[in-house]
Amino acid sequence: MTDPSTTPRMPRIGLLGTGPWAAATQAPALAAHPDAEFAGVWGRRPEAAAVLAAAHGTTAYADADDLFAACDAVAIALPPDVQAPLAVRAAAAGCHLLLDKPLATTVAGAREVVEATRKAGVSSVVFCTLRFATGTTEWIAEQAVVDGWFTAHARWLGALFSPGADSVYARSPWRGEKGALWDVGPHALSVLLPVLGDVTSVNAAPGPGDTVHLVLRHTSQASSTVTLSLSAPAGAAGATVELRGTAGVAELPPWGGGLESFAAAIDALLHAVRTGEPHPCDAGFALRLTEILAAAETQLSSPSGV
Repeated sequence: MTDPSTTPRMPRIGLLGTGPWAAATQAPALAAHPDAEFAGVWGRRPEAAAVLAAAHGTTAYADADDLFAACDAVAIALPPDVQAPLAVRAAAAGCHLLLDKPLATTVAGAREVVEATRKAGVSSVVFCTLRFATGTTEWIAEQAVVDGWFTAHARWLGALFSPGADSVYARSPWRGEKGALWDVGPHALSVLLPVLGDVTSVNAAPGPGDTVHLVLRHTSQASSTVTLSLSAPAGAAGATVELRGTAGVAELPPWGGGLESFAAAIDALLHAVRTGEPHPCDAGFALRLTEILAAAETQLSSPSGV
């Protein structure tokens, strides 16, 4: 008979957040994961935390610090500028971090998270979906080792704010304030940077609604253009990334669903914790995304409009 005292305990992962994204993706993925224990839920609305916890057979916590004390890691599904200070507190409590994008909408807020993870010696993974989704994960890695990329174009067009749209995410205050640049911009950048290299210059221009156009230069000397919107007509919605270079043309393939992608992000965090090896899509990478997006936002808000 196996001695229970010698059986390795599964890592305990808690969840901060009770909104639609937490309920549809993070909570069910944590509850179903074979190598982790879903240790509890905290939310800004205690009644919603109780409902979500009960749905997955775990505990609702009234105090976030009590959840941190009960966990080895936490996943966060909260608005970025609510996420960042809670991530700092969780890291200080010794919790590894499975974060959402964007990490924060200020460089200072994102930097505080990175500094907290380094000070505490905890691992972090940021859930940029395409870095973990079936199909796109492998595709990004394959393109990153190909030489000679000349240019790329990414389009991420959503109809969240279009007339007649009824998505629950359209009611998100931070998305309404920050728009496509901050909501879907991280997705596009999370593909372009591993393939073309870091961004060395940013030019931004507004389009209709919350549409933003970016022109980027990369360390590889390649250039890229990015079009982002949450207010596109429904018939125009869609996401693509196209690379062109000496190897020809490569297009981002379709990707798997949110549950499978988030399960892969949990795997990535557990691997980073076991090995001590930083994941390439960690808080440090997310800080760099925040720096690029903040530079674009500054240009868009300047009197010249560029």
